[in-house]
Amino acid sequence: MKDYSQLPEAKMAPIRADLDDIILNTVFPQSGLDDPRSREGAYRDTGDGAICVVPARDTARLVDPLLGHLNAALSRYDQTRLRGGSAIWVRVSVHVGPLSLPDHRGDAINEACRLVDSQAVRQAMTAATKHGAYIAAVLSGPVFDRTVHAGRTPNLQHTHFLAAVARVEGKEGFEQPCQLHIPGMTAETLQHYVTELPQTPDAVAADPPPAPAGSGTTMHFLGSMKDTNVIGSVGTYYHNSPGR
Repeated sequence: MKDYSQLPEAKMAPIRADLDDIILNTVFPQSGLDDPRSREGAYRDTGDGAICVVPARDTARLVDPLLGHLNAALSRYDQTRLRGGSAIWVRVSVHVGPLSLPDHRGDAINEACRLVDSQAVRQAMTAATKHGAYIAAVLSGPVFDRTVHAGRTPNLQHTHFLAAVARVEGKEGFEQPCQLHIPGMTAETLQHYVTELPQTPDAVAADPPPAPAGSGTTMHFLGSMKDTNVIGSVGTYYHNSPGR
């Protein structure tokens, strides 16, 4: 939550409880998804965010209709909150990968958390707050391919997403292609706020990186896990108090 540490302690728990209620008791049922708390280890409170794990078969529902329902629910919350209350904005990432419950073994959760902390989605969050939206979402490449690109999101098409590159300050080894989405905003508009964009083929061809002697291809394999899940990471919550 933006300026979370500056909030009076008495306000922290109520605002967080409101957001959990919106996500778990309103948006998940609206989207045809089971409450992740019904599965051991499938819901984790991360302090300023939460991790929700759902079966991989529900990947498309986490994108459409969940993202739209979440934005609408947060808009209603802002319109009906009591005077002195706080509006809430969230960054959301959706990723898919092997994972075991309840111990969360696997790289998928780490990658989902890095996606939601990436500079690209933070820049998208700035765009959202300036254009009346309440969420900034980032999809990993595999999620985008299995949902939007595969035609499994009837309300969202390619034009609703901006291709970007996810990088996290202090995590030099993390760099992944991703897709950004803000409800009600086209990729063309969003592009004005995002600098973490893929290199163009011309740029890559004009200045290719030198290959070190003896270099080769490296592949990273995940170990065998009990089941495959989709990880949705609702990251750092944002709020806006009167006078701020």
